Amino acid sequence: MPLSQPVNRRHIHTRQIDLRGYEREDGLWDIEAHLTDVKTYPIENRWRGRIDPGTPIHDMWIRLTIDISFEIKTIEAVMDHTPYSICGDVAINFQRLVGLKIAPGWTKAIRQRVGGVHGCTHLVEMMRPLGTVAFQTLYPALERRRREANDRVAAMADTEPMARTGTNDTAPAALPPRPAPKPPAHLNTCHALAADGEVVRQHYPEWYTGG
Repeated sequence: MPLSQPVNRRHIHTRQIDLRGYEREDGLWDIEAHLTDVKTYPIENRWRGRIDPGTPIHDMWIRLTIDISFEIKTIEAVMDHTPYSICGDVAINFQRLVGLKIAPGWTKAIRQRVGGVHGCTHLVEMMRPLGTVAFQTLYPALERRRREANDRVAAMADTEPMARTGTNDTAPAALPPRPAPKPPAHLNTCHALAADGEVVRQHYPEWYTGG
C-alpha cells in the first residue's frame, strides 16, 4: 500500500542510493553503492559554477570486495561529482578499511578509520547499509554451508554408535565431541524472525521455541 495522498507541495531535492551485491566467478563477492543528490532548481557553486537542475551535486560510488568471512579484500571509492574540488582527496583513505570484517562493531570501526576530516560523510553513511546488503548477498552461500555442516553432524550421529562399539573385540574407537548444529544467523534479528513466531515455526521448525 503506498503512502497517503500528500498536501500540495513542490519537489526540492532527490537523493538516490542504489545498493547491489554480486557473486564473482573467483569466489569473492562485490558489494556496491551509488549515491546521487540532485536539486530541482539551479545553484551557484564557487568551484563548479552553475549547477543546473537534475545535475548531480553528489555522485559517488563505492565497491567492497569481500570473502565468505565478510573480510574486505579490496575497496574502491570514486567521486564523480562533489560540491568542493578537494572532496576526492580523501577517497584514498578508504583503503584503510581493507582487512576489516563486516561484523558487530562495523560502524564504529569505519568511523575510527575514515570518520570526520579523514573521510566523506556520504561514503561513510553508505557503509552501514552496505553491511546489510553484504549479508543479503552472501546469505545463500552461508545457508548452504550451515545446512552442509548440520548434515555432517547428523551423519556423525548415525555412525557414532557403531564406532564406539568397535568390532572383533577391539577397543571402542575414540571420537571427538560432536559440534552442535547451528541455527540460521538471522533468527531473532527482527520481529518477523522471532524464534517463537509463526515465520520460524513454518520455515525453521527445528529452531521454533513457541508453544
